[in-house]
Amino acid sequence: MGTLRSVVDRHASVEERQAALRQIYTQVLERQPYAHERRILAKAEQDFLKDKIGVRRFLMELARSEVYLNSFYHRVSNLKFIEWCFKHFLGRAPMDQNEVREYCNILMHKGAEKCIAAILDSEEYRKEFGCFTVPYPREHRYYASPKVFLESGILNHEHFGQRGWIVPTLYWHELGLDCTAGVCRHPEADEILDPPISAESEALQEKLLELLDAFETSTQSASEAFASLSPSQREALRRVIH
Repeated sequence: MGTLRSVVDRHASVEERQAALRQIYTQVLERQPYAHERRILAKAEQDFLKDKIGVRRFLMELARSEVYLNSFYHRVSNLKFIEWCFKHFLGRAPMDQNEVREYCNILMHKGAEKCIAAILDSEEYRKEFGCFTVPYPREHRYYASPKVFLESGILNHEHFGQRGWIVPTLYWHELGLDCTAGVCRHPEADEILDPPISAESEALQEKLLELLDAFETSTQSASEAFASLSPSQREALRRVIH
């Protein structure tokens, strides 16, 4: 993908740290902070620029801040939040539903901070980025599956909120939904599934995962699987997407 790797070690100059800070914001916030957000992040920024904390510690401070949580957690579904965390901190899309389920359980039972910490403490993160490298969109020589290759490419190149705030890229096409314009629509549905966002309940998160599991093991196409849902299942699915 041609992304410039930024490594900030003990010998980095202030100018190099400032450049790395801009790259961190581009990778994690997908933009530079606004003035009022810089005030929230001021102490962490100064600690980073003065070499009191490294890249990984600054990432944790940024991720637990209201600046990050207001953008990527409070207004979105748990599943979409997890997908964005993978994009921002691991530079790739989730590999499969098992990986999503693992972190969804951490998120629902321990909270957003513990979920992000689990990613930053993971063996994969330590191996790929260590303590000094700013995360970046990764391009692998080999992928676990064509789906992982496709999803990582789509996720790392899409603009913030481009395909909605609810359904992860791993699932939207499996459900037969078209979310390319930032809202989700099923070919058989008349309405656009994009009402105001509200907090997702644990029961609805589990319901969506159950439906996706059923789709994955079914020999039917996504449209056939959608058509075979009972009215109550369709309503549950629409409530999750909402």
